[in-house]
Amino acid sequence: MRGPDVVRRREDQRVALTGTVRRQPLRESSARTYARALPIVPVRARGMTVEGADGRRYLDCLSGDGALALGHNHPVVLAAVREVLDSGAPIGVLDLSTPVEERFLAELLATLPPGLARCARVRFCGPTVADALALAAGPAGGAGGVVVESGVVVEPVSDDRLRRLRESTRERGVPLVVDETVTGVGRTGAFWAVEHSGVTPDVMVLAKAIGGSLPLAVVVHREDLDLAPAAGPPADVPRGNQLAMAAGAATLAHVREQRLAARAGEVGARMLRRLRSLAAGHRCVGEVGGRGLMLGLAFVDPASAPAPEVAAAVPGLPVPGLAAAVRRECLRRGLIVGIGGPHAEVVRLLPPLTVTDEQADAVLERLADAVEAAAGAARS
Repeated sequence: MRGPDVVRRREDQRVALTGTVRRQPLRESSARTYARALPIVPVRARGMTVEGADGRRYLDCLSGDGALALGHNHPVVLAAVREVLDSGAPIGVLDLSTPVEERFLAELLATLPPGLARCARVRFCGPTVADALALAAGPAGGAGGVVVESGVVVEPVSDDRLRRLRESTRERGVPLVVDETVTGVGRTGAFWAVEHSGVTPDVMVLAKAIGGSLPLAVVVHREDLDLAPAAGPPADVPRGNQLAMAAGAATLAHVREQRLAARAGEVGARMLRRLRSLAAGHRCVGEVGGRGLMLGLAFVDPASAPAPEVAAAVPGLPVPGLAAAVRRECLRRGLIVGIGGPHAEVVRLLPPLTVTDEQADAVLERLADAVEAAAGAARS
């Protein structure tokens, strides 16, 4: 039997959750989508588990949209951040050289594809992928940049396409730029997704997971693609976050030392097989795909879905509302998932690289229940 203190604490949590969720749309831009789609007020988190203000626990299969390679509050990340805080070192130093930056660069260069690492230069920029892509596109406002105005920017999710682009860009003498914002740091089963294809890019745009859960972005490029700095101060001044570099260095080292990329490939392959079995039992699930711990299910109109033997070649018509319904049903079952795709028709799974076998099983069980519930509601 619960005592009065426990009941009172639960009621306080419920009130806090209700108030926060109610105030959010009154104070923040309507462009904020996660808060509206996921009415959770997280108060504690560790690994893959998030606890809300209402006392409920969730398995986080979104991982900060791929930014949390090691999950929430991993011990090696917390230790690295505390070391900087306790040292008295400055936290923001623009792009001045520091021991923390040197450790981060050493770890980053140690993981790069050898063909790029031998001639690599790293450029720090603002902390988001948008900052990195803008920098990679060339000079802007005195920032200097990388010469890729006539190059090709691609996310390395298709090996064959990447090989064709590498051949085409080499023939034309233009740089090949890969965006490893989501695919990098072990997520696909290799440390960098380009390794699956054997392609060496000219430029890599890196963000999210390289900051160890804190905002950080860099552009890595061949040394001959450097532009001379333009006159005036750099335009992208929010750089040099020492906490992010420390967290990033710790994350890169842990993923490398614990061989978490290979682990992601093994767990992801098992999850993909079970997701395909789930799809075989539901006409509303179209394409199932992904690699490593970057997986997705596209939801389609069952009336337009072809027979299972031709589904891969002739997908059904996308149904955005069904994916959103599955996400809501997942949340009711204590599972946080993402939404993606050109029509918001894909349920995305991005568990941390530290996911256990038991957690992976729980994710798939809750997802299967959610798909059944959403599909049943759509039929009725």
